[in-house]
Amino acid sequence: MSEQGQPLGLAEQVGSVLPYLRRYARALTGSQRSGDAFAAATLEALLSDRSIFDGASSPRVALFRAFHAIWTSAGTPVAEEDSEIARRAQSHMASLTPNSREVLLMAVIEGFTLEEVAEVIDASPSEAQELLSAARKEMESSVTGRVLIIEDEAIIALDLQSIVADMGHAITGVARTRDGAVQLAKQEKPDLILSDIQLADNSSGIDAVNDILRDFGDIPVIFITAFPERLLTGDRPEPAFVITKPYSEEQVQSAISQAMFFSSTETLGV
Repeated sequence: MSEQGQPLGLAEQVGSVLPYLRRYARALTGSQRSGDAFAAATLEALLSDRSIFDGASSPRVALFRAFHAIWTSAGTPVAEEDSEIARRAQSHMASLTPNSREVLLMAVIEGFTLEEVAEVIDASPSEAQELLSAARKEMESSVTGRVLIIEDEAIIALDLQSIVADMGHAITGVARTRDGAVQLAKQEKPDLILSDIQLADNSSGIDAVNDILRDFGDIPVIFITAFPERLLTGDRPEPAFVITKPYSEEQVQSAISQAMFFSSTETLGV
């Protein structure tokens, strides 16, 4: 509904879903460039064939269903200009059960019901459930590593530490400020950064992450924010993984497992 209480038109409905489709696409590819390319191809398909919306339970399901059709038919390529993380991701994904990661992302990160997921991938809810279970097993057992947490709220920081530790990952430290985060990263290079955006001294988690990446290159990053749309604007750089506050433990576990899976190399503590 619009602010005036009137039903949204199709363009407005698609526009409201698009940032989250882009988030989903980047999580699949590990790359902003490739993810946005798939999202753009989806929009082009919608413009040329509005019947994609016919019979769909919602515009969101229709948009993701169109994306899925393009994604599966394209063989999930990654452009040569993309990052090493993106290239490694495609190699790792070849070992996964087909459609399992897609189901995991839609169900856990994007909040689709199993019925909606089944509609997107053209399967039954029971088949979607089987794929979800397979994805959890395959992702969680893939790799462990070192995690830097950037979070100024003590209760949330403790909660994230508990989730990370329970998954078997080592915690390099918890930073409350930009300078503190950079200092911790210099003391021990993390394999993954889990970061809030607004920090204790009004410094930026985004700036902290950019400082760290400037020193160390490709490190997967998960941002946790109450305003995900502020990170999904199409401007570079954008994170591949964005979790919305308030988050669930399962969302954090899923994002960490996938980020670790994407970046797993001989440098991680496998």
